[in-house]
Amino acid sequence: MKHRMVFSLLMSFVLTFFMSAWVTYLNVGMIEDFVIFWMHDWFLAWPVAAVISFVSGPRLHAFSNTLIKPKG
Repeated sequence: MKHRMVFSLLMSFVLTFFMSAWVTYLNVGMIEDFVIFWMHDWFLAWPVAAVISFVSGPRLHAFSNTLIKPKG
């Protein structure tokens, strides 16, 4: 459980950090206050992504194992 929580926090941190930068850039461009907009968006996205990652992680892990499981 502890590993799952830490993994969810770290994975959601990295993913939302870069994705929020990309989406903010697409929405407003490289403006003077870009970092302020980006950090605001990231601050809102990270907790949501962490919860989603924690809740859906085990099911997605099992599903990915099913997808790559050799047939036979």
